[in-house]
Amino acid sequence: MYDTHYGLTGRPFQLTPDARFWYETATHRKAMSYLGYGLAQGEGFIVITGDIGAGKTTLVGHLLETIDPRRLHAVTIVSTAIDARDLLRTIATQLEVDPAGLEKAQLLTAIERGLHAVARTGRRTLLIVDEAQGLPVDALEELRMLSNFQAGGHALLQIVLLGQPEFRERLHGSERLEQLRQRIIAIHHLDPMEEHEVADYIAHRLSIVGWQGRPDFADDAFAALFRVSGGVPRRLNLLAGRVMLQAAVLDLTLIDAAVVEAVAEDMAADLPMPTEVAAPLADPVRVVVEEAPAIVAPPPVTVADEGLRARVAALETRVEQQEAALRRILTLLVDWVESDREQPDLSPLHRPSAWDHAA
Repeated sequence: MYDTHYGLTGRPFQLTPDARFWYETATHRKAMSYLGYGLAQGEGFIVITGDIGAGKTTLVGHLLETIDPRRLHAVTIVSTAIDARDLLRTIATQLEVDPAGLEKAQLLTAIERGLHAVARTGRRTLLIVDEAQGLPVDALEELRMLSNFQAGGHALLQIVLLGQPEFRERLHGSERLEQLRQRIIAIHHLDPMEEHEVADYIAHRLSIVGWQGRPDFADDAFAALFRVSGGVPRRLNLLAGRVMLQAAVLDLTLIDAAVVEAVAEDMAADLPMPTEVAAPLADPVRVVVEEAPAIVAPPPVTVADEGLRARVAALETRVEQQEAALRRILTLLVDWVESDREQPDLSPLHRPSAWDHAA
C-alpha cells in the first residue's frame, strides 16, 4: 500500500471517521462554537446538519474528546429509522436500565430514574443522535418529552441531533414539531471546505502519520483536488487516497494537477464524482436565548434536488463498497509480491489539564 511505500505509519485518508484526524475548517470551527454555546446552556436541543461526508460524525468525535466525562455523561446512538418505542428502549439500555417487559409509561419512568442516577454522580446526560433524518415524527416527539425531565430546576438531559439537510427541512416544515423547534438552542449546517483550506487539510492528515514531504504536492494539485471533490471531506479523502496510490505505483515524488485529473478520470470510468462545487446553503446558524427560537426557512427543495441527493447517496455507498474491495485486492497483491522477499469558553466541560492538577 502507499503508506508503506512512502514510509507512513498509517492511512491518512481512510473513510472511517477518526477524531485523531480532526481538522478545523471555518465551518467546523463555527459548528464547535455553537456546540459550545449550546452545551453551556445545559438544556434543549442542538442541531447539526450537513451533506453526506461533510464530517458530522468526526465533529462529534472531536467534541467527545474535549469534554470531561466526569462532568458530562455522553450517550451516542445511531438512528436507523427506528420507531418511538424502540428509540426509548435503546436510550434506556444506554442508561443501564433493562427495558425488557416494560410498557411505555414504565419505560419513561425507568429512563427518568436512570437520568437521576447519573445526576447523583454530579454529571448531566448528553444524548447524541446520529442520522436523525431517519427518525419518524413520533420518535422525535418522544425525545422532546425526555428533554422535559428536570431535577432541582435543571434539565436532566440535553440532546444533540445530527442529520442530513432534509432533517432541517423537516424541522421547519412539520407543524407537529413546533414544540421541538421551540427547544432548539442552536443550529448549524456544515458546508464543504473552502478551496484555500484543502492544502492545509491534506498536509494535516499526512502529518498525523509521519509524512516528511514525500511525495510533495504542487500548488495546482490542491486546486484539482478541490475541483473534483467539491470540498466535501469524505470525497476528498477518497480521491486523495487514490492519488497517493497512483503516486506509489508510479514511484512519484511530486503530485501535480495532471496526476489528480488522471486519477479522477479513472474513477469516473466506474463511478462519476461531482466536478462542480455546490453553492453553500444560506447560513442557517442561529443562537437563540429566548424561549421560542425561530428557525430560518431553508431554500425550497425541488424534485430535481431530491433526485440528485438520492443519486449522490447511492454513489457514496458504491464508492465505499468499491474502496473496500480495492483495499482487499491490493492487500492480496502486496502479500503475494512480498512473499518473495474563536469559540465560547468550554472550560467547564474540558478534560482537566496538567495546570489544573498543579493548581
